[in-house]
Parts: sequence; C-alpha cells; structure tokens
Amino acid sequence: MDRELYGREAVFQDAGLAARLVGLTPYRYGRTPYEHADDPPVTVFTGGRGMGKTALLKQLRNAYKAATPLALIDCARVEPPADHGPGWNPLTGALAELAVQLAPRVLAAKPVQFPRLSLGLVAVASISWSQEDDERARRDLQRLGPVLSTVDAAKGAAANWVTKVLTKLAANFAEATAPMAGLLAEATVETVLEEVFGRFQQKAESWYGSYRNAGGRGKAGLQQLAMDFEQGGRRRREAEDFLVAALIEDLVRAFTGLANRGARRGRPVILLDNAHEPLGRRLVEPILRARADGRRDRVVVIAASRVRDHDGIRHATRLRLPETAHRATCPRGPDVTSGILAVELPPLSPAQAQSAFDRFDPAGRTPAELARAVHRLTGGRPLGVVLLGRAAGEAPADQKSSLTPGALLDLTVELREDSAPVPVAPTLLEELLPRLRHGPFAVLAAAHDEESARLLARTRLRGESLDGDMALRVRDLLRAEDWPEGPEHFVADPLLRALLLHRLRFEDGEEYATWRAVHETLHRHYAPGPDAWPIPYRLHQELALGRTDDAVTQLRVTFPEADVLGWLGRLRFIASAPYPRDRHRAGRPDPRRALALGQAPGDPLPATFDDDTVELHLSLRRLLHAVWLLTDPLALPDEEVTEKLAHELRQLSGRHRTGNSPLWDAATHWPRDIRAWRGLSLPPGTENGV
Repeated sequence: MDRELYGREAVFQDAGLAARLVGLTPYRYGRTPYEHADDPPVTVFTGGRGMGKTALLKQLRNAYKAATPLALIDCARVEPPADHGPGWNPLTGALAELAVQLAPRVLAAKPVQFPRLSLGLVAVASISWSQEDDERARRDLQRLGPVLSTVDAAKGAAANWVTKVLTKLAANFAEATAPMAGLLAEATVETVLEEVFGRFQQKAESWYGSYRNAGGRGKAGLQQLAMDFEQGGRRRREAEDFLVAALIEDLVRAFTGLANRGARRGRPVILLDNAHEPLGRRLVEPILRARADGRRDRVVVIAASRVRDHDGIRHATRLRLPETAHRATCPRGPDVTSGILAVELPPLSPAQAQSAFDRFDPAGRTPAELARAVHRLTGGRPLGVVLLGRAAGEAPADQKSSLTPGALLDLTVELREDSAPVPVAPTLLEELLPRLRHGPFAVLAAAHDEESARLLARTRLRGESLDGDMALRVRDLLRAEDWPEGPEHFVADPLLRALLLHRLRFEDGEEYATWRAVHETLHRHYAPGPDAWPIPYRLHQELALGRTDDAVTQLRVTFPEADVLGWLGRLRFIASAPYPRDRHRAGRPDPRRALALGQAPGDPLPATFDDDTVELHLSLRRLLHAVWLLTDPLALPDEEVTEKLAHELRQLSGRHRTGNSPLWDAATHWPRDIRAWRGLSLPPGTENGV
C-alpha cells in the first residue's frame, strides 16, 4: 500500500471496500466475494479540500489498472479541444476519454470495444458540418479516431475512412429533404459502419433502435439522437443520457456472453474526481436511473465529492470510512439517489500524522511534538500533514531541532525531482483555494465576523468587485467550497486562516505594510463606545500589531470585577490574536516565551504604580504572553510556560476577593487542555474543552 494514504486501510485491505466492490484484492488480484452481488452502489467519497480524495482515487487506479478495465477522469478539468464543433461538450469529451482509458487489454483479457458509444459520438459530431466547411468535419472525425480505434485499432487509426466519410457527405448535401443533422448522421454512421466496423460489430447499430421514435430501427435512432443533441435543452439531456448508457452497455457486453465467460475477473471500474461538478452528475445520474429501473450493469463507479450535502446525494446511505472496512450495506429506496453509498473521509489521527512525519524524518531530528502540533494546525487534513511533514524532512539540518509549524510555512519543499523547490505556504494555499485570487481572502481572514469583513471590503478592497460586496462574495465562495463556518473568525478553518494570514503578513516583504493597515483598520473600527463589548476586539487587534501594554492594563483594571468567567473569556479571546511573526526565526526562541517566564523586562511601568499594582500588572503580563504562546497554532507547546501559566492563575486566585474558584479551576484545567491539545475550556474543565 502507498504509505502516503494514511488511515485509508478500510479501502485497500484484502477484504476492504474496494475489494468487495471490484471482486479482486488490490495489487495481488485475488478473487474476493462481491458484497453487493449484481447491484453495486455508486460509491462517493466525500470530504473538503485536502482530505485526500484525489490521492485515494489515484491509488485505486494504481491498485487495479492492470487487473480490470479502468478509467479516471477529473470532472472539473475536461479540457475542450481547439476549435471544436458543437458536437463536442464536456460530456461527450468525457465519454470519449473514458472509453479510451477503459479499452486496453488487462490480465490476458482482450481489449474492450466501444462500438455503440463510437456510433453515438459519430452521430452527434456531425450536427454542425456543412458543404462549405469540410475541414471542420475532418477535424471532428479525426478527433474521434482514438474511440473508433477501440473497435478496430488499425482502421480507426488510419485516415482513409475520414476521406470516405467526407466524400459520401458531399454526395448527400445536395437536395437534402430530411433535417440536416439527421441526414448527416445517417451518412456518417453508414460510412463508419462500412469502413471501420467488422461484420459482428455492425450489429451494435441495432441497439439504437430503442431510442425515442426509432421504432426498432438503429439508424433512425442515431438520426434522432443527433437531432435531439442539436436541439439542446431537455432533448439534448435525453441524448446525453443515452450516450452514457451506450458506454455502460459496451462495458456490459465485454463482461458477458460466451466469448467472455471466464476470461475476465472482477468488474470494470470508473473513477470520477470532483463528481459534485455538473459533469459528474451528468455522468452518474443516468446510471442511477437505469439501475433504479432494474437494469443491472455491474460497473463499479467510485467518485469523489468535495461537497458533502447536495441534491445529487440527498438520499444516499452515509457512512464514515472506518465503518466500511468489513461491510458497507446500501439499501435501495424509492429515490434514485438511494443507489449511492456516500463515505466520508475522516481526518488523520495524531498517530497517523506522526507516521507521516516519521516517513520524512526517520532519524527523528525534529522536535518530538512537531507532528502533533501540525495535526492541531491542519485538523488532520492529509494534504497539510503530508506537505508539512515533507518540509520538515527537507529542512536544513541546523534548523530541524527548532522547527515549529510557523517555521515550516516559511520553508521550501521539493515536490518533484525534476522541478525547483516551491515555497510551502503559497503552494499549500493554492491547493486549498485553487484558481482564485488570494489577496482578498487574505485581507478578510483578519476579520472576526461578517460585519468586520464587510468593513475591510469597503475600506481595503475597493475596486476588487464591481458587482457586489466582496466580503459576501468571498463568504459564498468559501461556502461553495464547503469550508466550515464559526462564530469567532470570518475564515473559520485554522489551517486556511493561518495560510491566508501568512500571505497577509509577508506579501510585501519585511515591511508588513498591508498587515499593519488591515489590523489598524479593525483597531479603529473597535474604538471604545458607550458599551464595553468592542474593547476585547480592539485589544485583540493591538496584539496583532505587536502592542500588548493596553491589553495588560485593561485586564488589570477589570480584574477585581465579579464576573471572573467573563474576564477569563476576554483573556482567552484577546490572546487568540495572530502573532506578528518575523520570517525565518528558526533557531531563535519565541519572544513571548521570555515575557511569559518573566525573563524579559517588557515595557516600562509608570512610576505612579504602587507595589501591589506593579505585582498584579507583571503577573498579568506574564499570563497574557503565556496564553498567547500556548494557544498559538503556529507554535509548539512549552512545558515550562505551561507550568508558569498554572502558577500565575493560582496566584491570581489568591488575590481575587470573590471569584477565586474559577481562577483556581483555570489553573488546574487549562494546563490539562494545553497538554491534551484542546482549546482552553470555559468554564474551566468543561468536557468538550470549549
């Protein structure tokens, strides 16, 4: 098994999900009993960006490509050929690509032929041809050569059949009485049947006799198919559905009948990445409808969907990946989408993250807690864990012992031996937000909520969007990508927010002008008003700007108040500010550590402070920096600072006249939360750690 697919054993075990669907063990191709007999469900792996869906499909391809007909396409990246005619669209292009990938010989079984699909694609390709532009017809026909080569490799690859088709078309253009699309389709199909298809293959034409208005006549069905495709709308959708059925029928014929009995093992496999895209649904839904009508095809369709909840899987059976290791029932209900088994890919566990780091750093020269800290930052997202693990393994030897998650973002990583190393943070960000301009996202990542995001959009992103509020556009894009939402941050996912803030911090080099401008804008927005609620937000921004004295002062002034839990909540929120890091600090201690331990002087205190005020102020300064450091997802835990945090909270408990119990509980439970990699619980000790 590919070691990069940590935690995906339920799919690739000898009796795992893939083996029970395909009927063969991965790699070794031993026979395995089918779980779903003649009615396998369409299996859809769900999960957000970076959850390993594409890697899983690619490994399935590697595991079975030599054993059974198999194809993998990305439904978001079917590229149109140059200067194509209207007979090409993403669906017809995808069907042609699937056929070409499914055709080759496997395990001594003869290649799969696609005569029915070939005829349908030839028919719809002809809808735009004209006598004045036979060059377009020539290009479209040549483009179909690879599909026709599945019927007869020698004839399909030759060019003489194209010339004969064009000659016959020229003879039919004059005095045309039938609809042109149907006339051209008939002439094209007849010539292709004569020039490319053998005697037995020509029988494939009769399958189209079941098409609408065909009356059992194959050529009439192909004519109608071409006319429906040309018409567009609902009729085109019917024609497209029939083309999907042609692909499946050709696969079924390759696995049934006397000629193939015993020659093939397992089932054919179609892998669809980004199947939530319109093309994915246009490929899958006709198969589901046919199966719901009782037509069994035995084709294994395995797809990946970034969107967990959409209409296409509304009635699917839903399981988490570990639940499918030995059994994955999928009862069929009245809705066609009940024929889908939706399997959610879970994040990696801390142990699996550690395994990834051990792979790239087998000598264990990086900090012992680095893998666990990266797991906290990434939420176990496999893409982030593996890329940061690779960066740790490739880091300079003199930096390895002092690496932090933040330092990893500053490094470069070699993804391919034949290309230069790439910067970690921008590369990871592009994987998580592909094909989007990251600048607006980076600005809005500093916002707490939609209101502050809209403020930043008005003040910092003027001109970015001419047709609406940029904050709302970004919000909708994040929702469309299925990113989580949360109450404290406009960009709720910790990894995505960290990467966007990294870009905001370092996009203008060491000047940090954009970072300062964005946080100063929010600082002004949260100026004190008649209510006290904006003050923690303002102080949060002060920390992001590197200024801590006002936050310590505010915590000191409000410390005697009776609402100690509210005070602890404000401390926790203020200290959740992003730290204004300098780049490439590997090897140097975090400045917050010395302040948390009382080993650095900090800002001078006013001479008017009495001894008691000085003591309280210094204690709160140490506490603030300790919480700020220990809860920073880009930093490593520090046991000495954790002990100092507990000490300061116990001391503060003794100073408070009425609320010493919550402070004492925080001194007990917050260190436990930190050591358990949980958020600081409030009230301290609550079970879920929040």
